[in-house]
Amino acid sequence: MKRFFTSESVTEGHPDKLCDQISDGILDEILKNDSEARCAVECCAAYDRMLIMGEVATSRKVNYERIARSIIKKIGYIHGSFAYDKCKIDVAIHEQSPDIAMGVVGGSDIGAGDQGMMFGYACRETEELMPLPISLSHKLAKKLADVRKDGVLPYLRPDGKTQVTVEYEDKKPVRVDTVVVSAQHNTKVSQEQLKEDVKKYVISEIPEELLDDETKYIINPTGRFEIGGPEGDSGLTGRKIIVDTYGGRCAHGGGAFSGKDATKVDRSAAYMARYICKNLVAAGLCDEVEVQIAYAIGVAEPVSVFADTFGSGKLRDDKLADIIKKEFDLRPAAIIKTLGLRAPIYSQTAAYGHFGKAGLPWESTLKAVELKKYLK
Repeated sequence: MKRFFTSESVTEGHPDKLCDQISDGILDEILKNDSEARCAVECCAAYDRMLIMGEVATSRKVNYERIARSIIKKIGYIHGSFAYDKCKIDVAIHEQSPDIAMGVVGGSDIGAGDQGMMFGYACRETEELMPLPISLSHKLAKKLADVRKDGVLPYLRPDGKTQVTVEYEDKKPVRVDTVVVSAQHNTKVSQEQLKEDVKKYVISEIPEELLDDETKYIINPTGRFEIGGPEGDSGLTGRKIIVDTYGGRCAHGGGAFSGKDATKVDRSAAYMARYICKNLVAAGLCDEVEVQIAYAIGVAEPVSVFADTFGSGKLRDDKLADIIKKEFDLRPAAIIKTLGLRAPIYSQTAAYGHFGKAGLPWESTLKAVELKKYLK
């Protein structure tokens, strides 16, 4: 039976991703000087201005505006009303609420920074154990930025979106059915030239064996895309949570990641859930798995752990949930220690996905060797 699944990604210059990167850039800068700091910073941007807002608890001084302008410049906003040296930036940062702080400060049994449910996922579709549609969408979005920055297609501008539809047979990906790319550009390039270049230099990232004569390519479908970034659409931290995770392939609890330190289980428990899922698949306990972990604010132990292997498990799903609770310490302080989440590692997650990237601690599969014992 044929089925089709679609995922999207966006470039680092997309207004929502711009805000994510500034939020995580601020978090990293704070953690460099104060690893115990608590941070929940969000940004919104529109036309020629940005607001940086949220709660920060740190003993160090932070130049929020300087960090933001540096990131805006690095992304490539050097033209127009939102250029890094022209846009207006307002800062509204205050101390963390004492009602929240009393549940997450100090000790090995700090409570969760909020209530909520977090999800993780892994499958065998790619080497990094990610779903193929979101993996390809991220690669195309990253390539769209790379060819702009490297001067291969200098007429491109920072904003852009990608989307890939994959055809499945018997739950296995067999081909790419449709590729959509929307790329911001300057006023001089023709649509014909842009479409030819994007197909040659960007879509070429997709392995040839996944493309065929029936694959459809849709490039800048609305026509010219000259006004982009915050000048064309407002941006907000945390508005691309499906792009950040698994491209819609599994459930999402609703919590965003960027700008939040690891006491916020929205972020740390989602990373732990991915770590669990990836190690379960790598150990051979299943070919696909979704894990949910739920917390109450101020309480260290999760209120529930749920696993679904979609029929691919070597053990019953309830048995797998019991293994998770036995083998993984899911208290927030333990998660932070296991994954090293006090380090300034978050800027690299703020564009092109939080999962599937080599070198991130939650992508390690070292635990898989130990989990293999449950196959005996």
